[in-house]
Amino acid sequence: MAPRITLEDVSKAAGVSRSTASLVVRGSSRIPESTAMKVREAMDQLGYVYNRQAANLRQSRSMTIGLIVTEIINPYFAELAMAVDQITHDAGYTIFIGYSRDLADRQHEIVASMIERQVDGLLILPALGTDPERLAKQVNAASVPIVLLARRFPGFDYVGSENVQGAQMLGEHLSALGARTVAFLGGRPAPSLAEREEGLRASLEPKGVEVWSKEELRSPVSPEGGAAALGRLFDQGKLPDAVVAYSDIVAQGVYDELRRRGLEPGRDIAVASFDDTRIAAGQVPPMTSVAGFPQQVGAKGAELLMTRLDDGNADIPTQLALIEPQLKIRSSTATWRSRS
Repeated sequence: MAPRITLEDVSKAAGVSRSTASLVVRGSSRIPESTAMKVREAMDQLGYVYNRQAANLRQSRSMTIGLIVTEIINPYFAELAMAVDQITHDAGYTIFIGYSRDLADRQHEIVASMIERQVDGLLILPALGTDPERLAKQVNAASVPIVLLARRFPGFDYVGSENVQGAQMLGEHLSALGARTVAFLGGRPAPSLAEREEGLRASLEPKGVEVWSKEELRSPVSPEGGAAALGRLFDQGKLPDAVVAYSDIVAQGVYDELRRRGLEPGRDIAVASFDDTRIAAGQVPPMTSVAGFPQQVGAKGAELLMTRLDDGNADIPTQLALIEPQLKIRSSTATWRSRS
């Protein structure tokens, strides 16, 4: 039996985004006629049949989407949210944004509130300590589709950076520079932290490089958290060759604490991070960071949610999209030389 032709297939054949194809089949006047013709021609060529039942479901929708992130101060989350807003707007939806402050109970309350307001779907960057079963029960009871962003739990649609691969790339770079000790600090226990530590260990330890990553080096994802974690390490009399921060915003504090101790990033200690937000390139010296492309994460997450909505949240297999990372090498590691 041939696989069912989907709107995703139509959008690829027409060379347009999925949200554009969705607007065309819904008869929207917002799409230029030349573009609409491409979509209709692709529908004819592929034999795509519009799901009228799903269309009827859409007519009773609120045309609102809920987005829940931990906070907006972190540029990574801000860029992600802006990308979600663009995709949902183009598809004719209004977006509601809530901030969990990385508190699972607060997130639960926000989800309940958005469901009460009849949002059609949810995009969530899960708070630390999220109970996946509790979240699944909450959204399934209301038949509200959900896509997780950046932090991953099995059984949910998910979009995020390929953290293990990105960390391996960074680890290989540091070992090539001659680093023999690498401190991985900042962040709270979470799937993304575990993936980054896994990648660092996989690339560094086989080459004899020590990876320091203990509970005492964990911290809030903030400049203050990064500074405090590095301070605890220094107070033990330990001086690593390189510090890898959980994220760029944590690395801000690493830079500050290094200078408080009379050390210079990139000269005395190599410093690197994850996310590659504007913070990284704006540091002095500019900081090496693994680009996680939050705009791509947000946009792809919104597109996966649109897939669920356009198909009436049908029995589609769990959707998973991992964004390819990229290592951006800058002076904070490139100018460092081994003390030995």
